[in-house]
Amino acid sequence: TSLLDEEGNQDESLESKTLSAEDQVKDHSTGTRVVAGQIFLESGKSDSQSEDEDNIQSQLEEKENSLEELNSLEMSNLLNKDLEEAELQSPVLTAIGGTADGEPCHFPFLFMEKEYGECTADGREDGRLWCATTYDYKKDQKWGFCETEEQSNKRRQMQEAEDVYQTGMKILNESSKKTQKKEAYQYLLKAADMNHTKAMEKVSYALLFGDYLKQNIQSSKELFEKLTEEGSPKGQMALGFLYASGLGVNSSQAKALVYYTFGALGGNLIAHMILGYRYWAGIGVLQSCESALTHYRLVANHVASDISLTGGTVVQRIRLADEVENPGMASGMLEEDLIQYYQFLAEKGDVQAQVGLGQLHLHGGRGVEQNHQRAFEYFNQAANAGNSHAMAFLGKMYSEGSDVVPQSNETALQYFKKAADMGNPVGQSGLGMAYLYGRGVPVNYELALKYFQKAAEQGWVDGQLQLGSMYYNGIGVKRDYKQALKYFNLASQGGHILAFYNLAQMHATGTGVMRSCHTAVELFKNVCERGRWSERLMTAYNSYKDGDSNSAVVQYLLLAEQGYEVAQSNAAFILDQKEASIVGENETYPRALLHWNRAASQGYTVARIKLGDYHFYGFGTDVDYETAFIHYRLASEQQHSAQAMFNLGYMHEKGLGIKQDIHLAKRFYDMAAEASPDAQVPVFLALCKLGVIYSLQYVREINVREVFSHIDMDQLLGPEWDLYLMTIIALLLGTIIAYRQRQHQAVPRPAGLRPAVPPQEPPPEHQPPQ
Repeated sequence: TSLLDEEGNQDESLESKTLSAEDQVKDHSTGTRVVAGQIFLESGKSDSQSEDEDNIQSQLEEKENSLEELNSLEMSNLLNKDLEEAELQSPVLTAIGGTADGEPCHFPFLFMEKEYGECTADGREDGRLWCATTYDYKKDQKWGFCETEEQSNKRRQMQEAEDVYQTGMKILNESSKKTQKKEAYQYLLKAADMNHTKAMEKVSYALLFGDYLKQNIQSSKELFEKLTEEGSPKGQMALGFLYASGLGVNSSQAKALVYYTFGALGGNLIAHMILGYRYWAGIGVLQSCESALTHYRLVANHVASDISLTGGTVVQRIRLADEVENPGMASGMLEEDLIQYYQFLAEKGDVQAQVGLGQLHLHGGRGVEQNHQRAFEYFNQAANAGNSHAMAFLGKMYSEGSDVVPQSNETALQYFKKAADMGNPVGQSGLGMAYLYGRGVPVNYELALKYFQKAAEQGWVDGQLQLGSMYYNGIGVKRDYKQALKYFNLASQGGHILAFYNLAQMHATGTGVMRSCHTAVELFKNVCERGRWSERLMTAYNSYKDGDSNSAVVQYLLLAEQGYEVAQSNAAFILDQKEASIVGENETYPRALLHWNRAASQGYTVARIKLGDYHFYGFGTDVDYETAFIHYRLASEQQHSAQAMFNLGYMHEKGLGIKQDIHLAKRFYDMAAEASPDAQVPVFLALCKLGVIYSLQYVREINVREVFSHIDMDQLLGPEWDLYLMTIIALLLGTIIAYRQRQHQAVPRPAGLRPAVPPQEPPPEHQPPQ
């Protein structure tokens, strides 16, 4: 399914999406509960565990309280809304027209020997709802309508719109072909025209990004305004984005902030993420680490509860600037030919190729779509050949269950045991999970700990994560936050989202470490950026590759608002290259400058150098050599950029934004040559030029006649220096005369007397004179 289909589900209100701790462990009957990889014991506690029970409970209460505080305003809004709806519904219970106009409806009532507890359209061809005002309709014939004719028409129209929407969604979810998806959007367009809210949301985003519909910013803006009036959080967030980026409207950060706030209060996760980034970076608001932490933690809770223990989806962070310079090198994407080659090897029985392709299809990424059926087939082939890695991954697939592989603890256990017996860390970790949760075996914390330790020693992230969780909660071992921190750090180095999440929680609450809001925000931000919306990075890249720069730049701009540094630099790159026609000519460089600035603030070296270039040449701002010098110096000192060092050398040489200093210029040129081999040739040329300039400057600064007048040759070379000089000149003259005479004596031989050798052209210096 397309990303838009997934976005239809991921932005629902937090009440429906954020899982409670109890919901996450419905399948575990061991008396434990899991909060995003953290295990909390509820029964059968040892003495050492019960000592800290109150601490665990207080931590849980703190987490729940923070969530309650965040949702308090949201909940009060929902309660008010429910009360208003109840008040609106009360007049419906009074009969309109019929034989009992104005009388209250009687529920239940009997009609055609069937009891009705609510208004019905049975018995009417026009589908209008009615009710009886006494129990027995047949006996009393007392009835009236539950709605006016206008209300009836509106209800039927909405029902029709819902049917059209469901038809479109069914086609969209069941097909992978572009033509069928375009057909599905025609149904959604029709439903949107009938004012169906969800259809309008789908269509407005499709028009904004150019997904399966022709991109039309103005039409999407009108739909977003309509949705905002209806109170749609998705519409509010999108309208905020339009005002933030100045697409279709005059840019206004104040209005953007208002709409983002309303979207976040309505439970839109992307709006929360945008506000988190804005408070963290101080964009349009006063910088506030605590506010950023509140928003990011809320989104991170959702992302952490939404993933399985496989470490989450792979995020492809492709930089367009690197891709243009070295196509295919920076992206990490696998070429189609290479994939086919691996498939050929796998078919021939190459076990490593089978396992590799299995993992690619299991997780998706690197240009390969997620496909559990193909993954299962490849793992099966490799497992039959005796590969322990394949056995372990088959165990994982059976343990987690999917549409392709039915969930089976028994089958998973068999595969995990086989793999673990062969020393495979994935199998050991799987076996540890089975003993921890009692999946197919009795709960045994000692064995779970033993297998997690074995897996962790071999560097497997799942083992490290679960070992950290056991130390954190004191399950099977004495509670030890230092050990927990150690294993969470190791798992985070392997890129496990839940490890980042747990570390963030520890730094946010000051558990086992000094409380650090800044560190917690950075870790939570990392978790949030691994949510499903990160797949938009790949669709934006594909749009750019297909030549649709307008669609790509809008997608990158939205991701840039969410705080993705790679999206900020990519949006700036497209604007810098003037490839996006939807942005006016005069606005291109100022907007590119804004996003280079945001990317540079997150530590991207190229963006920092670009900021220097923009101020040096006056792109999107006034020429300002001093500011350019500051940016180049930052890039040089913080990221040791050779290009920045070279530019600093040039500015010192020319005296631009800094006092002219040829010695410092040479120093920076030398540093650039040391920092990067690619800089050696331009540095050599720059140093040659610098040498000439230095020589000319030296000659200009000294008076030659005055120098010679001060030289005393008698004192320097002795009293008879003129005799020595004449002798040297005479010797040189004699040498030249002797050389010339020797040249005249070298007469060439006649052609007939030459030995029979292949004719060779003599070197020019040995050719006889003509």
